Amino acid sequence: MAKNKDVRVTITLECTNCAQNNEKKKLGVSRYTTQKNRRNTPIRLELKKFCSYCNKHTIHKEIKK
Repeated sequence: MAKNKDVRVTITLECTNCAQNNEKKKLGVSRYTTQKNRRNTPIRLELKKFCSYCNKHTIHKEIKK
């Protein structure tokens, strides 16, 4: 029986606003972990999530591990 690649993969989402301003504040970067279906969303995922460092909703993009 052949092994398949997993359809659902765990990804990490990182705040784009904190990543740009990281050298100024030195507080940290907001990160979330979630799962996505590789067949339905082959491109990189972008979600609007709450960032506790910025204290507002910002765009979080999928990053490489």
